[in-house]
Amino acid sequence: MAVRACGLIIYRRLQPAPSSKVTDSIEYLLLQTSYGTHHWTPPKGHVDPGEDDLQTAFRETQEEAGLQASQLTLIEGYRKELHYPVHGKPKTVVYWLAEMKDSNTEIKLSEEHQAFQWLKLEDACKFAEYEDMQATLKEVHQFLCSRE
Repeated sequence: MAVRACGLIIYRRLQPAPSSKVTDSIEYLLLQTSYGTHHWTPPKGHVDPGEDDLQTAFRETQEEAGLQASQLTLIEGYRKELHYPVHGKPKTVVYWLAEMKDSNTEIKLSEEHQAFQWLKLEDACKFAEYEDMQATLKEVHQFLCSRE
């Protein structure tokens, strides 16, 4: 059976400089795992029995980054499923998009992660080694730009 995980791609908006585009002020939250290859990823995790996907995404975000659902605004109209093999088994990861209500909210990491960064799109893509994650971040950015 395929492993299923869910998470949130979290972004914040900084005060844009008067000359810059609004989308230049967007930063994405990535967490660095404290296990394996120490890769960078949005908060995500496996679905627990009795949970729906979105509940999992919010629970994992709270566990891994210390962010409560009340501190985030879920962005309507964006949902992304990624499919890839992990240790020879199929894995599905579902992401939603959420904006920080207060861009200065403190991130509190769990033991699963050793660092976090707020990154502009280009840097976020460099940190996220996996092509499908890079493509997802670019897609999210395009989605946000199209809503401006």
